[in-house]
Amino acid sequence: MPEWLQAGGWGLLAGSALLVGAVVGWFAQVPQRVIASIMAFGAGVLLSAVSFELIAEAHAQGGLLPTAVGAAVGAVVYTVANLALARHGARHRKRSGDQQPSESEQPGSGSALAVGALLDGVPESVVIGASLLGGGTVSLVTVAAVFLSNVPEGLSSAAGMRQAGRSRRYVFLLWTGIALVSGVAALVGNTLLGGAPPEVLAAITALAAGAILAMITDTMVPEAFENAHLLVGLITVAGFLTAFALSHA
Repeated sequence: MPEWLQAGGWGLLAGSALLVGAVVGWFAQVPQRVIASIMAFGAGVLLSAVSFELIAEAHAQGGLLPTAVGAAVGAVVYTVANLALARHGARHRKRSGDQQPSESEQPGSGSALAVGALLDGVPESVVIGASLLGGGTVSLVTVAAVFLSNVPEGLSSAAGMRQAGRSRRYVFLLWTGIALVSGVAALVGNTLLGGAPPEVLAAITALAAGAILAMITDTMVPEAFENAHLLVGLITVAGFLTAFALSHA
């Protein structure tokens, strides 16, 4: 199978977890404390992947400077884009309660939610595609981390969208589209970055890591802390150690 097609397949697999979570969040009355606990676990998994897979890999490829610059740029770009989306109603896109505005309360918030979901998912997928470059094998830990963290993201967001009065058609088309875009982003990341110098690959990997780290603290941790704050630290560490164990298996 061509490398670019493999990249797209792995990205689609990781992104499909968003749709799985959305189905559960829409049809099942999952208690908010359970959603928050799953979100905390997913945050821990992603924190481990960022630390031991992405940042470590970027440093090994290109050294400290490209890694530090890439991570900082990724965090800045994500934060600026997130601030712009927050003004249009996407601030609480991963919240499962009644924080999300309805379209009547804030026109255009539905589109902002869709763009925000793309903003959260694309960096992860690009890294998955880039990990196959040069005849390498995909980082199964990264794929597993993204998959495990995407389930609670889709679950929490869909529950919040339902409470905000959005239609089932809108919710499922949104997450199906994001899953497909995740596959395309992994494919594009693999295609465009082929033949790039190690320093460039390191910077791109670190850029994605910086964006993911900013996303975790800005969108996942608030949902986890508000509804499971007495246990969120323990659950996050459990997720972190699970991903760490997978990376050293």
